[in-house]
Amino acid sequence: MIWIYRILVAGLLPLVIPVLKIRDRLRGKRRPSFSGRFARDLPDLPTGCIWLHAVSVGEVEIARRLVREFDALGSEFPVLITATTATGLDLARRTMGNTVTVIPCPLDLPGALGRVFDAARPRALVVVETELWPEMLFQAGRRGVPTAVINARLSDSSFRSYRRVRRLLRPLLEPLSLVLARSRVDAGRFAELGVAPVKIRTAGNIKYDLEPDPNPLPWIEAVRSAAGERPIVVAGSTMEGEEAVVLDTVSRLDAAGQPVLLVLAPRHPERFEAVADLVTRRGLGLTRRSEGKAPTGDTEVFLLDTIGELARAYRTAAVAFVGGSLAVTGGHNPLEPAVWGVPVLSGPHIHNFAEVYDEMTAAGAARLVADGDELAAALTDWLENPVEAGAAGEAGRRVVETNRGATALTAEAVLDLAGGSPS
Repeated sequence: MIWIYRILVAGLLPLVIPVLKIRDRLRGKRRPSFSGRFARDLPDLPTGCIWLHAVSVGEVEIARRLVREFDALGSEFPVLITATTATGLDLARRTMGNTVTVIPCPLDLPGALGRVFDAARPRALVVVETELWPEMLFQAGRRGVPTAVINARLSDSSFRSYRRVRRLLRPLLEPLSLVLARSRVDAGRFAELGVAPVKIRTAGNIKYDLEPDPNPLPWIEAVRSAAGERPIVVAGSTMEGEEAVVLDTVSRLDAAGQPVLLVLAPRHPERFEAVADLVTRRGLGLTRRSEGKAPTGDTEVFLLDTIGELARAYRTAAVAFVGGSLAVTGGHNPLEPAVWGVPVLSGPHIHNFAEVYDEMTAAGAARLVADGDELAAALTDWLENPVEAGAAGEAGRRVVETNRGATALTAEAVLDLAGGSPS
């Protein structure tokens, strides 16, 4: 199987790379350089390290919590972090670059991966969530590097797809030493795909171990002052098409005598300009965070066109809308506002966080809306009933508190897999 995979990758890569470069240039999307992803001219890598592989911002946040827990447990293993996206790399370098080594994830090719494995000689490879690359797993298995998948999950759609080819997957999954699943359902799905049950544990969801960052953002008081009597609504991690729905809702609320100040944070940096143009074309008062100007009483939309500030921005909100959920994306993390005691609205497409939303909706901490009409109605209801909204926010905070603990369990298991603390 690995040879078939290598032939396919080698044949497609010369075609795919130029297409990606052209598409990225047209869309203004940033991507780690392909020279970096071929792992040429590597910096000095820490030998005998724990290699944590994350995809993007959400997975890097999990890796960051794990690194903190390693430190709390007294581990002296060095850490190497790889990330796939430019935003994930930026976050990892900004928040951990002083203490760990961060490089782009090598392409899933024998040469690129071999160079990283040979330079780092990791004691363990740890894959965050379900970024399973056949060559990466094969290279780890060939070198006898124990490999773990942490916070492991398989969505309904992914599981259906994988199950159709599980006979082909079994030999590719054989190098896995440990799967720390988020839930019993996820654990069962990995077992059904052919991972030996003895290698699978249910450890819980690390994302519940979210600690609110107390460091103030420099613009928070200015936004509060500009809002005046208006409630602040934060729409975070929005995807294409969702901003229009949210802006329609803001206009409807204003026409109904319930004006708000909207803090709007698109998910992808390459869309910041397009979203700013959208706000301007609608005639709404816009202030952009990136320009460093203070919002005023005329500001209707404060565009958070930065990286790494959204989680703390939620603390300003009376109500939060978490994007990627009206668009068919799978949703983003509703625990980021919940940890601040902020009630959450989301669209129906939340399969990436299905278990979290199940708990939050059951507790009354989140509501799912089907479209713009339902979003406007739900937002109006909570803004007109702040006591009810406050109770919903506190219910979300309790959901977070009662599900903590997965990070400590995961860190202990990973250190044990790596051979225990060398100190």
